[in-house]
Amino acid sequence: QVQLVESGGGLVQAGGSLRLSCAASGRTYAMAWFRQDTGKERKFVAATNWSNGQRTYADSVKGRFTISRDNAKNTLYLQMNNLKPEDTAVYYCAADTSLSRVMTTPNYWGQGTQVTVSS
Repeated sequence: QVQLVESGGGLVQAGGSLRLSCAASGRTYAMAWFRQDTGKERKFVAATNWSNGQRTYADSVKGRFTISRDNAKNTLYLQMNNLKPEDTAVYYCAADTSLSRVMTTPNYWGQGTQVTVSS
C-alpha cells in the first residue's frame, strides 16, 4: 500500500515561489502533481517516473514549474516559480505503476495542500 503526504503549500504574492513536497511510503514507480480549484475539475500539472527521470508538464506550467524527486528520501517535489493568481488551487500528489497511468487515472492520492496566490 502506498501512502502520500504533501506539504509546503501556503499564501504567496504573484511572482513569488513555493516548493511542494510529497513524502511517499511504499514502492512507487511514477508520481505526479495535480491541482483542483474550487468548483473545477482536478487537472494534471506534472509527472515523472523513478526509473529514468522522464518529466512531463501541462502547458500552463511549462517554464515555471519543475518536478523533481529524491530517490533516497522517496520524496517528490514541485518547485513553482513566477506564480500567478490562476495557479491558486489545492495541489495533490499522486502515484501509480507507470507514467501513463499516473497522468490519467492514478490509484494513489495524497490529502492535498492549499496554494493561494494573491494579485
